[in-house]
Amino acid sequence: MIRSAPLTAQVTLPTFNDNNRLRLLSGSANLELSQDVARYLGVDLGPMVRKQFADGELYIQIQESIRGCDVYLLQPTCRPVNDHLMELLTMIDACRRASARQVTAVVPYYGYARADRKTAGRESITAKLVANLLTQAGASRILAVDLHSAQIQGYFDIPMDHVYGSPVLLDYLASKQLPDIVVVSPDVGGVARARAFAKKLNDAPLAIIDKRRQAHNVAEVFNIIGDVKDKTAVLVDDMIDTAGTITEGARLLKQEGARQVYACVTHPVFSPPAIERLSSGLFTEVIVTNTIPVPEDDRFPQLTVLPIANLIGEAIWRIHEDSSVSSMFR
Repeated sequence: MIRSAPLTAQVTLPTFNDNNRLRLLSGSANLELSQDVARYLGVDLGPMVRKQFADGELYIQIQESIRGCDVYLLQPTCRPVNDHLMELLTMIDACRRASARQVTAVVPYYGYARADRKTAGRESITAKLVANLLTQAGASRILAVDLHSAQIQGYFDIPMDHVYGSPVLLDYLASKQLPDIVVVSPDVGGVARARAFAKKLNDAPLAIIDKRRQAHNVAEVFNIIGDVKDKTAVLVDDMIDTAGTITEGARLLKQEGARQVYACVTHPVFSPPAIERLSSGLFTEVIVTNTIPVPEDDRFPQLTVLPIANLIGEAIWRIHEDSSVSSMFR
């Protein structure tokens, strides 16, 4: 005869530390940054198989159980943009199908962001298209660094955290103790970014470069609004692509009497001929972060690459602990 256990018997359930729910996975776009973030968080990067078929199709397999876990996928959508974006979408789908509790796409550089509104007829708004793709793939949340424009946050119907690279850049500039700083916006659209940067740089004065863009990646600079004579000019922007805008701005600043010109930019996209332009002698220093990896062949004497892993790691930890991310910048 089989005896049943008495109704008063107690079963001891295994305890589960909520911190064990955090999983960090990396795409192939910036593995070094992912490893640095993992070290900051005190975790290991999750094992994953990443293959490409002969025709270019991607294959992703997560090699550990992530059921019930909060998964953070780190992948900037840098060059080659389409491959890295598709890899991110595939990783999100794999995590969702593996029963992850939440999937947060950590996108240090959010590509396709320059087309964020219609400026003419019959054109796409790719910043919104990418937001839709990430959401439909199964992302629960997005964490991005220095979006090309703040309005992109509104393109998401899921929680979106937007952090800035400026604390890293500001700490470095403060350590240099530069004299007579004037913060310069390379165009009218970047005034809000430059003004916030100047305020945190001991309320430094602000100047604006009046620019007319004739076509994508082609800029024509006209004049400067503000006083830069005998000043240390700090050009502030979110990204350097071909470096046309920022180089023409530096040339004009020198013509107007600036003693030296520094460039402070979060994302080093560096499409040709950016390296030739930036190393031409116009800049005393070009300061960027490693949201995008900079190959050794693209390095030049004036370039300084600052690590941003601690900032991203802190943002991830605060999201995981349900604390404020915006308070990091107060």
